[in-house]
Amino acid sequence: MSIKVLPPDLAAKIAAGEVVERPASVVKELVENSIDAGSSQITIEIKAGGVEQIKVIDDGHGIASEEVSIAFQRHATSKIDSQEQLDAIATLGFRGEALPSIAAVSRTVITTRQPLNPGGFRLELLWGEPVSSGSQGSPPGTAVEVLDLFGNLPARRKFLKSSSAETSRIQELVSRYALVFPGIRYQLMVDGRVSFTSPGNGVHREALLAVYGPQAATAMLEVHGEDPETGYQVDGFAGAPSLTRANRTYMTFFVNRRWVQSRMLSFAVEEAYIGLLQVKRYPLAALNISIPYEEVDVNSHPSKREVRFREENRVFSTVQRAVRAVLMADSPIPSLASPPESAYPAAVAPSFFPRSAFGGARYGGGMPDYGGGLEGGQADARLPKQPAPPLKVVGQLKLTYIVAEGPAGMFLVDQHAAHERVLFDRIYEKASEQEPQSQPLLELVSVDLSPAQGDTLKTHQEALENYGFQFEPFGDGSYLLRAVPAIFGEGDPAKALLDVLDMTAFEGLVRQKEDVTAASIACHGAIRAGKSLTEPEMVSLLEQLEATPNPHTCPHGRPTMVHFSSNHMEREFGRR
Repeated sequence: MSIKVLPPDLAAKIAAGEVVERPASVVKELVENSIDAGSSQITIEIKAGGVEQIKVIDDGHGIASEEVSIAFQRHATSKIDSQEQLDAIATLGFRGEALPSIAAVSRTVITTRQPLNPGGFRLELLWGEPVSSGSQGSPPGTAVEVLDLFGNLPARRKFLKSSSAETSRIQELVSRYALVFPGIRYQLMVDGRVSFTSPGNGVHREALLAVYGPQAATAMLEVHGEDPETGYQVDGFAGAPSLTRANRTYMTFFVNRRWVQSRMLSFAVEEAYIGLLQVKRYPLAALNISIPYEEVDVNSHPSKREVRFREENRVFSTVQRAVRAVLMADSPIPSLASPPESAYPAAVAPSFFPRSAFGGARYGGGMPDYGGGLEGGQADARLPKQPAPPLKVVGQLKLTYIVAEGPAGMFLVDQHAAHERVLFDRIYEKASEQEPQSQPLLELVSVDLSPAQGDTLKTHQEALENYGFQFEPFGDGSYLLRAVPAIFGEGDPAKALLDVLDMTAFEGLVRQKEDVTAASIACHGAIRAGKSLTEPEMVSLLEQLEATPNPHTCPHGRPTMVHFSSNHMEREFGRR
């Protein structure tokens, strides 16, 4: 088969497919152009999910009459004119692909007028080719009408969702930009009826109110954070732990006020909520990350939905710490109004105790957090929280839980989680003092590591040594183990290292390596479920737990104890 150059009309359709995936893509490109034009009001009108009609009207600075036809030529743009500007893009649009791509798959009509001009200009195109043009009276600004979208590509139209589904995508997009540009008044008209309006007064909280409603808006916490070394800033709102949703779609991220989709940023926010949410529940967030333009690549995706960061780890930590700080400082404390009819599963038992600043949401338990100040704006696993109540040992349940009596009710203490917390704080403190408690081995132990375990050991080598491991390379994939953390006591030292490496690899995908290594060591050395404890051992464990700065969760975020209040029990037994 011979090589040939595609006809211009076919090449235009292919190029348009990279930018215009569906009606929401058209709305996105036109709204971004309106924002770049300095508009204070943007009206979006759609019919039949945007397939029949999309019209975007703004009051921006408009386009000069002699430049309107140029705007529909590929790669024609007013946003950049040099390599330096391309390396530090400050506008939402810049490639000059939006208008020609839209026009290639629709009938497009643009009417525009610059504020100082007495009259406007109108241009109509069909499948990218001009049909008519001329002067026309119009208010200042620009109106772009897109009709019969994909009319020349019926196969593409067949792959669109229902009108209601396409409308929902457009509603989502408009509401997202209302959050990050609260000074612009947005109005969305769907099939002739007003679907969404934002106040446009520049007040972020009122934009939240328009998008999420009064209940959610009042439960959103204002976030401000900055990395003093990089200058990266995070601003916006994050929901209180009591405000959750069943999926991640309510987490909205902007980079220099550009709406993006980023798995890394989602992980950063979820990490900030670790220990505060129930399993498979996700927070609400609307955050803007301000970063020097030259340190983010916004040209890595055809539709500009994704971006790449030069310092991804620094962006991650800046977002995580900023959100965690406000959660610790300002999160309201929910109260248990009344118990549900059925018994509580262990993972979501009622509790008035917080989850730790370090841990895993995957372990369950939607407990409130009593907060406390953050030093240096960083989330710290050892931040002081509300102290543990004095507890009196009653007995042991299923060789796993310590039954204790305390203020206003009964407490069940998970002996493994409690011991994890005690050990974590102990080894963390010793490492901070540069005094790791290490136990030398009488005989060196050879440990064979898989390639993945070897990578984990190299990545976390400094942390492992700080916490008491001593080892040295011994051939391909093997290490000689000289010492282990003293908390391990008797046991198989090789298995201990392998277990810690596996746990560190699993938990350390997005966390700071020092914390996750300490947590993994504490988990391996803690008392296991199923071990019988004497009363003095249980008393000693509870006393040590009470002395820790954060006694209510293990370092992975699971609760160390659950509380069954006296009022709850009296209701269950019909005494109230």
